[in-house]
Amino acid sequence: MSQLSSDHASPVSAAQQELALKAAKQQQAKLAKKFRHHVGKAINDYNMIEDGDKVMVCLSGGADSYTMLDILLKLKASAPIHFDIVAVNLDQKQPGFPEHILPQYLHQLGVDYHIIEEDTYAIVKDKIPEGKTTCSLCSRLRRGILYSTAKRLQVTKIALGHHRDDMIETLLLNMFFNGKAKTMPAKLVSDNGEHVVIRPLAYCKEKQIKQYAQLKQFPIIPCNLCGSQPNLQRQNVKKMLNHWEKTFPGRAESIFTAMQNVVPSHLADHQLFNFKDVDLHTGIVNGGDIAFDSESFTAPASASKEDKFSQAELVNIVELK
Repeated sequence: MSQLSSDHASPVSAAQQELALKAAKQQQAKLAKKFRHHVGKAINDYNMIEDGDKVMVCLSGGADSYTMLDILLKLKASAPIHFDIVAVNLDQKQPGFPEHILPQYLHQLGVDYHIIEEDTYAIVKDKIPEGKTTCSLCSRLRRGILYSTAKRLQVTKIALGHHRDDMIETLLLNMFFNGKAKTMPAKLVSDNGEHVVIRPLAYCKEKQIKQYAQLKQFPIIPCNLCGSQPNLQRQNVKKMLNHWEKTFPGRAESIFTAMQNVVPSHLADHQLFNFKDVDLHTGIVNGGDIAFDSESFTAPASASKEDKFSQAELVNIVELK
């Protein structure tokens, strides 16, 4: 009897597995299409990549940078312009860092890559007291090494894996703690004036990037130096945004949209807008005070179907694969 039950259960299990794999492939394809659209739009909006560019894709081993490389390679294959990609990883000599993972992955991918070995971990641990956040110093050291590497490799663009949510969090951090309305831009000139830095994932959501990374089964390398520190203000802002999204779905998207719809005449920066010369002769600027009368403060749109692909479904799919 038990043999019959076992035999009977087998086809059902196979059918469930087939359905789960099909769902995984469909979701992966949807996200890939969405990312190609968002990354392509960001590249076009900010003129990030031009014909003949050599783009240095900075890989950390996290979901963001893996996704960035994956999508840029897809766009490279179909883009109407020619550009080259070189992947670069900085091995900071953290204890327990799995040195073999990225070279193995990149070799299998067939992409040109360089692993830069610099013991910034020892410097950070020596300079930063126990219990204090290491991000600022670590970031400066890493940035300097990446810039010198970019110069040596003669690249024209440096691509970083920051996404939409990073930009929103940085805006709020600057507003809350620095009194400035600024964030990490999608494109800038490096602080040494020698490189153009781009963020191709500027329009991509962190939640969807994590889903995509799980479905693609990227060999994620966790950071035990900075991102895992629980006392970071960025983590507090992230928690606040997550709470907002649960209570008011679409609020983060509205904040990001606001960054693209700045009205200097209706803020308070007199260096950004010439308030001194505003008088009856200049006329009404951007609707004057009636601009507020027509504002409709409706609830933001709810989460998309891709966002609603549950964590339980993702876990089941990854396990079945």
